[in-house]
Amino acid sequence: MRNRYIDAFEAKQTESKNIPDFRAGDTLRVAVIIKEGDKTRVQNFEGVCIARRGEGVGETFMVRKIGANSIGVERVFPIYSDSIESITVLRRGRIRRAKLFYLRDRRGKAARIRELKK
Repeated sequence: MRNRYIDAFEAKQTESKNIPDFRAGDTLRVAVIIKEGDKTRVQNFEGVCIARRGEGVGETFMVRKIGANSIGVERVFPIYSDSIESITVLRRGRIRRAKLFYLRDRRGKAARIRELKK
């Protein structure tokens, strides 16, 4: 049972963010604000969402992409972070699990996710 004051505070924090509806298996493009010295820039991180966890302000999601030399790179993003400029859903995945950690062991075509037909 949560405190109603905390719930009201979290609702006020989360209402200003525009978060699209996505789940594990979807291909996302996350625009992250990078600060280097006194300059800032936006860098896109594009990959498959392999997990979502938590609730409210503390909710996070994990995105996995294949980087240079076929090295898997995973990043965990807080959904309501100020460093996230936007989240774009590129593809909807057809999956049967909530967490796709088995993709870590797969390479190439075995790591593909079928697209959800509309």
